[in-house]
Amino acid sequence: MIIDTHAHLYAKEFDDDIDEVIIRAKSLGVDKILLPNIDCSSIDSLHNLCQKTPDLFYPMMGLHPCSVNESWESQLKEIEGKLFSNKYIAVGEIGMDLYWDKSFIKQQQRALKIQIEWAIALDLPIVIHARDSFEEIFNVLECFDSKQLKGVFHCFTGGEEEVKRIRSLGDFLFGIGGVVTYKNSNLPSTLNSLSLDELIVETDAPYLSPVPYRGKRNESSYIVEVITKLASIYHVSIDEVSKKTTLNAEKLFNLKSFKL
Repeated sequence: MIIDTHAHLYAKEFDDDIDEVIIRAKSLGVDKILLPNIDCSSIDSLHNLCQKTPDLFYPMMGLHPCSVNESWESQLKEIEGKLFSNKYIAVGEIGMDLYWDKSFIKQQQRALKIQIEWAIALDLPIVIHARDSFEEIFNVLECFDSKQLKGVFHCFTGGEEEVKRIRSLGDFLFGIGGVVTYKNSNLPSTLNSLSLDELIVETDAPYLSPVPYRGKRNESSYIVEVITKLASIYHVSIDEVSKKTTLNAEKLFNLKSFKL
């Protein structure tokens, strides 16, 4: 069985065919799909999808860094209320993104720190979005005791130096998605410094579709392409990649004992 540890299947891109998307995913062995939140506008659609198919979808709650703007404090207040009054498998998707806009860098750092504090209080893992922002995120993580931190660097695209830093900051896994299949990706060489025991797999649907679907809408069934690529890199069977990454995800997110 396969776990897609990061997908936004509640997004509007799936409004017309979510049932078919689910069928395709299940037909290829995907039996769990983890849903990170984006901001206050996505909460209802995320909850609705989880309630519709609770045996497949597992919710997270957090404020995405690209949604940190003038209203970030009021958004965090609403998200805090949801997080502490409902059940979630993680605090996410949180982090920093300095690719598109650097004008809210201080607010992104503050929002990240606050949400990490919530995760520690609730003993939940964090799901970190890091784009052009590793150093800034590391500066926030270093404010905490590494023994308190656990989670995943979603859509990891760093190099060996980032791997070393992340290992020193807490109990983190590395989320590998469609980028690993791209011809110009440095991930295959970086994976030489990572074992399968440190990886989980994800799609980030509807974004970052793997080859041969690059440029099209991503969906959870395409995670098979990521697993196939990892099997080639590590010179193991597809079944072994599926089993190891599934066990890693189950442990990190405590999935076997989670119920809405």
